[in-house]
Order: sequence, then C-alpha cells, then structure tokens
Amino acid sequence: MEEIKKLSALKIGQAGKVKSISSKCGSTLKKRLLDMGCVAGCVIKVQKLAPLGDPVEITVKNYSLSLRKEEADAIEVEVLADGTL
Repeated sequence: MEEIKKLSALKIGQAGKVKSISSKCGSTLKKRLLDMGCVAGCVIKVQKLAPLGDPVEITVKNYSLSLRKEEADAIEVEVLADGTL
C-alpha cells in the first residue's frame, strides 16, 4: 500500500517518488520545478530542514536543491520505505 504525502511532510533522510506537482502553485512555479528535475517518477530525498521547516534541502537526480515550504507543499510523493535513492 503506497503512502502519499506532501514533500514538506517528509523527515530528514526520508525519500519519495514524485507522483504529481499541484497546478494550484501556479504555472511559473510548476514549470520551474519541472525544469529543475522534479518530474513524475523521479526520486527525491530530504537532506536537511531548517529549524522552522523552511527551506527544505533535497537531493534530486544527484544534486542538492533548496525549496521553500510552499514549493515543497506543491509536490506530492509516494514515500519509499527504505529511504534510498
């Protein structure tokens, strides 16, 4: 059974496979996320969280990327049990 969460809800070390990017975040932000490699099916791993949860540092396609909390809220992921890339 797959568990779907927002990227912002993952803890440090957890990984997830991108299921969708919400269109309510705006077309410019959605295009920017897609251009950065956050496409459906790719695996994202949370590396660091700021004390208040904003920003979130993730690894996607072997590079680090920092996202604001509202940007991370727009990405839905299927949580991977083993947390590996």
